[in-house]
Amino acid sequence: MREALDQWLFVYGAYALGIGATLAMMAWSWLAMKRAEARREKVRSGSRVGK
Repeated sequence: MREALDQWLFVYGAYALGIGATLAMMAWSWLAMKRAEARREKVRSGSRVGK
């Protein structure tokens, strides 16, 4: 009997890691965008008060 590593486990792991990292980066970017939009609105609304 010959014991060999199944390469498909590594392929599945690489896909899982790639997809997981991509989703995490998308979530991080979306949250950063929302924070930036909130900061922009805060600055815009603050500048209108003095006028």
